[in-house]
Amino acid sequence: MIAVDSNILVYAHREDAPWHDAAFASLVQLAEGRAPWALPWPCVHEFLAIVTHARIYSPPTPVAIAVDQVQAWLESPNLVLISETGGYWEQLQDMIETGRIAGPLVHDARIAALCLQHGVAELWTADRDFTRFPGLKTRNPLVAS
Repeated sequence: MIAVDSNILVYAHREDAPWHDAAFASLVQLAEGRAPWALPWPCVHEFLAIVTHARIYSPPTPVAIAVDQVQAWLESPNLVLISETGGYWEQLQDMIETGRIAGPLVHDARIAALCLQHGVAELWTADRDFTRFPGLKTRNPLVAS
């Protein structure tokens, strides 16, 4: 199963984003495909926070449009939403301690722990920080492999 990080969601949504076309095509491939794909709930939250933030985008995406975008993704029949379950804390704690994770990287550790806990085979992201988490395969779908 492939999971999608918030930066790919933002680029796919924002037509003014430099990687919009590639991100949009990547999400369409997943959403319209037959294989299960995943969104970690923290990535959905971060997507909403970023695209509606007036200091990040001028103009920001109106909240109603951002919510509609999330609703459209949720309608993909093969989408799996991943969140914390039993054993999550132990996974996160291990990642934080062994990786010496602190500050903003704790958010990335949270996403990595969720992906590993739910058997995600690959996280699609443009964020190189995820390479710090052993066992989590990442790929940037915005650049040629």
